[in-house]
Amino acid sequence: MDNKAGKLYIVGTPLGNLGDFSPRGAQALRDADFIAAEDTRVSIKLLNHFGIKKPMVSYHEHNVHARGELIVERVLNGESCAVITDAGMPCISDPGEDLVRACAAHGIETVVVPGPSALIAALAASGLAAGRFAFEGFLSVKKGSRFAHLESVKNDPRTLVFYEAPHKLRATLADMLGVFGDRPVALARELTKIHEEIIRTTLTGAISLYKDKDPRGEYVLVVSGASEAAPRDSFTFDEAVDIARSLADDGMPLSSAAKESARMTGYKKGDIYREVSKDRG
Repeated sequence: MDNKAGKLYIVGTPLGNLGDFSPRGAQALRDADFIAAEDTRVSIKLLNHFGIKKPMVSYHEHNVHARGELIVERVLNGESCAVITDAGMPCISDPGEDLVRACAAHGIETVVVPGPSALIAALAASGLAAGRFAFEGFLSVKKGSRFAHLESVKNDPRTLVFYEAPHKLRATLADMLGVFGDRPVALARELTKIHEEIIRTTLTGAISLYKDKDPRGEYVLVVSGASEAAPRDSFTFDEAVDIARSLADDGMPLSSAAKESARMTGYKKGDIYREVSKDRG
């Protein structure tokens, strides 16, 4: 590595309660020459609270490649950068991972300053098995892709952790029930904030709860793993057709959708294709 190169600091920031920000995290922001923030309007509140004055650049999923190259160039030229997200640990289900990868490819030293993490906080408070778990991040907004994702983990015995936005919560809970069957689930919302809430129930109970109640705040869903004694291993033909229909609705060619459904369910591709074709003229 060039001795003139700066460093990349990965700094965890509070989920909501500013008291959770570590002294080391604040010092890392003071030591950096500039800060790469998901949303500078959000991050400026953190910096103002701790009296930190540093130039910021926006770095998010919509400018990850172009802005990432500029950040790497600045660090190679001797500046140190602290990457932060709006809340929690950057680089976890976050474009910061691309920046870390790019810096590693150029031999840039990376320093991690651990901080709050929504997935770990929710898992710890869930009351579900935490010895082994799988973090699945955000599900796709496309129904077919979301369904395929859930199908891929339905027989995993580990506790599953998902992030979800409030406007998608009802659809996600319904899809989870349809794929997983009824299971224990913990819904963690507004972690460390005034309206923090941990709801321990079942998928059926959660659906019932939010039938008339509007979801509010960002959610972490902690779902019990599959029972090893009774994994789901069969589908009805109607379910196979629904899978193909959902994949086709997401833009997959009908032939490919039927093939993928056949692979997942064991039914014949031609039978699935013919059935889905009936309602597509």
